[in-house]
Amino acid sequence: MTTIIAKWIVLVFGSFIIVVGFLMLFAPEKARATLRKAGSTTFINYAEITLRLIPATAMILYANSSKVPLAFTIFGGFMIITSLVLYFVPRKTHHNFSLQSAAVLKPSYFQWISPLAFLLGGLIIFNTVGP
Repeated sequence: MTTIIAKWIVLVFGSFIIVVGFLMLFAPEKARATLRKAGSTTFINYAEITLRLIPATAMILYANSSKVPLAFTIFGGFMIITSLVLYFVPRKTHHNFSLQSAAVLKPSYFQWISPLAFLLGGLIIFNTVGP
């Protein structure tokens, strides 16, 4: 049962990454505004970090059933480690980093890197479904 739930969480995560890719492609200013909000409030900061842990854990739990177990284990582990590190980074530091990143990343940059979101989301889904 755990594997089935993990699989669906991973599929939703892959789909979410693809939706983010469309947001970056067709509404880059909105994507940029969302980036600016990272860590902006205590609630947003800890909610975003905690929400990252859900698909990360699901990827690790589903890894042995995926087409590329090592990739899911490494990617999920990386997400967990970076999330745990962010719990200890001061919220204002996290927010300042997101503001600086949003200042550097012009809307056209979001559009240029949107295919990477499509690729990542597609790879996550592809490696989750089928034999």
